[in-house]
Amino acid sequence: MTWLITGGAGYIGAHVVRAMTAAGERVVVYDDLSTGIAARVPEGVPLVVGSTLDAERLARTLADHSVTGVVHLAAKKQVGESVERPLHYYRENVEGLRVLLDAVTAADVRSLVFSSSAAVYGMPDVDLVTEETPCEPLSPYGETKLAGEWLVRATGRATGLSTASLRYFNVAGAADPELADTGVYNLVPMVFERLTEAAPPSVFGDDYPTPDGTCVRDYIHVVDLAEAHVAAARVLRSSPGRDLTLNIGRGEGVSVREMIDRINAVTGHDRPPAVLPRRPGDPARVVASADRAAAELGWKARLDVQDMITSAWEGWVRLHPEARRG
Repeated sequence: MTWLITGGAGYIGAHVVRAMTAAGERVVVYDDLSTGIAARVPEGVPLVVGSTLDAERLARTLADHSVTGVVHLAAKKQVGESVERPLHYYRENVEGLRVLLDAVTAADVRSLVFSSSAAVYGMPDVDLVTEETPCEPLSPYGETKLAGEWLVRATGRATGLSTASLRYFNVAGAADPELADTGVYNLVPMVFERLTEAAPPSVFGDDYPTPDGTCVRDYIHVVDLAEAHVAAARVLRSSPGRDLTLNIGRGEGVSVREMIDRINAVTGHDRPPAVLPRRPGDPARVVASADRAAAELGWKARLDVQDMITSAWEGWVRLHPEARRG
C-alpha cells in the first residue's frame, strides 16, 4: 500500500512521513512548499511539488505512484491570519480538500486520514473535551477544519471511502532538531523567541477560573501525534468503511504559567512573564479526552511536556545559535 502525504514537508507532516516509513509503509509526499521544507523529506521518498487545488497534478500523482491511501495535512493554520483572510483560508483548506477528494474518489483510493484541530470546539465549558462536545469554532480556521470533517465524512458515506478525522490539540516538540517547528505561532516557540530577545514571555490574562489564573491547555508531542497517524492509517486499511473522529491529546492540562516556568528551567533562563490583557476568544481550559483514540486505535501518548520542551529547544537553538545564552 502506498500513502500520499499532503503537506509532508511541513513540521507535522515531516514527522508523519518518518513515522510511516519507520513502520514499513510506502509514502509519497505532496507539498506546495509554501511553508514546507524540501530537505525535511527523507532520501528515497518521492516529493511532488504541487497545490491541492491542482486537480490535474493530483490525479497524475495518485496514478503514477499507485496511491491507495491519503494522509491530508496540507492546510493554512494561523488563526489570526484566518480572521484577516477568511476567503483565502476557505479556498486553501476547504476547496483544496474538495479537489483532493474528487481526485481520491476518481482514483478509487480507499482510505483517508484528515488533519483536523481542537479549534473546531471553540470555547468548550467542560473539564474534558470529548468528541461529543459541541463544535462551535471561533475563527475561520476552525470553521474550515469543521467543514473539512463534514466533507470527509459525507464523501466516505457516499463512496465507501474509509476516513479518520484527527482533532489535534497543542502540538510541540521534535523527533530531531532538523525537524523542529520553524514557525512562531504556538506558545512554546513564542516563549523561546522572547527569551532569545532577552524579553519576558507574555501571558494573556491571569484572572481565569483556573488554579493559577492562566489558561490551561493539553499539549501533545509531535512524535506521539505522528504515531497516531500510523495507527489510524492501519485501522482504516484493515477496516473498510470506517468513519472515525478522534481527539489526539494527552488528557492532561498544563497552564500557561506552568509551561513558561518549565521552559525557563529547561533553557537556563529566569524571566518571569509579563501579564497582558486577555485575548478575545481564549477559553480558560481546553483539555482532551483521548479515551476514544485509545479504544479505536490502540494508541496512547508516551511523551510528556518535559520531552516536548527539551526537544523543541534543541531545534530552536539549531536555528537560532544566539539562543544558547541563558
